[in-house]
Amino acid sequence: MQVKVAVICLCYNHEKYVQEAMQSVLDQTYPTELIVVDDASTDKSVRKISDFIDLHPYINIKTLFLKDNVGNCKAFNKALKLTDADYIIDLASDDRLLPKRVEEGVKNMEKHPHVAVNFTNANYIYEQKVLLKPHYKIDQYGHSTVVVPEGELFHHILARYFICSPSMMYRSSFLKEVGGYDEDLAYEDFDIMLRLSRKHPFSFTDEILVEKRVLSNSMSHNQYKKNNQQLSSTLKICYKAFDMIQTKREKKALLKRIIYEAKQAFLHKRFILFFAFINLAFKTILQK
Repeated sequence: MQVKVAVICLCYNHEKYVQEAMQSVLDQTYPTELIVVDDASTDKSVRKISDFIDLHPYINIKTLFLKDNVGNCKAFNKALKLTDADYIIDLASDDRLLPKRVEEGVKNMEKHPHVAVNFTNANYIYEQKVLLKPHYKIDQYGHSTVVVPEGELFHHILARYFICSPSMMYRSSFLKEVGGYDEDLAYEDFDIMLRLSRKHPFSFTDEILVEKRVLSNSMSHNQYKKNNQQLSSTLKICYKAFDMIQTKREKKALLKRIIYEAKQAFLHKRFILFFAFINLAFKTILQK
């Protein structure tokens, strides 16, 4: 029996790109369910989504048009309840999947039944699809020139950003087992990677299978600026990680992350958060 894959496409004010993201799911070489969630966009995104569905009347595309903006984490969890798929991809509506992303992910994860997440290399592109760079540098054959860790990754994820989150495919049962995304956070990837990697290994497919668009007004691009809630969420995640660490290596990794985030808070004059990170650093150092 063929395993089922669902792509949850989250949209908020991406009228320029949402149809391209949806089309990238339809272009997959492996049959894939598409669930589109509009998180109360204020531009023409809803119309673009509806127009796209009208142009594809024989394809069952599930939709959720939310009346109130609830944020990525809550919006994703609402969609997650709509599918019984074996594997899940979270696709931002300004990004694109390349045609073999789902097929290669299924191949990998079916071979490795204990893996919670399969991730790949990705290309970063500017707004109009102009190539910026690959996430991992590649050779002439398209393979990564750096060693990408896989397997037990908790301490790696804790210490540094190295997984391009749009490239991730989740094993649905493991994702649902940990409760999906934490709805108290402003963003999802760092937290869900930690919670899943604490219990399960990750696997890497050494191919560029996703395109991540770089936008000047994106939340991640402005994550350290005043009034952006991502840094506050990072502090919450670091406190959660404090309760998860088990070894000296993990403790060292957490301290590395805390110090990095504290520096960013200081440089961007987020002084309340700076002192909160410093307090957590001392708490971590004193932990036996």
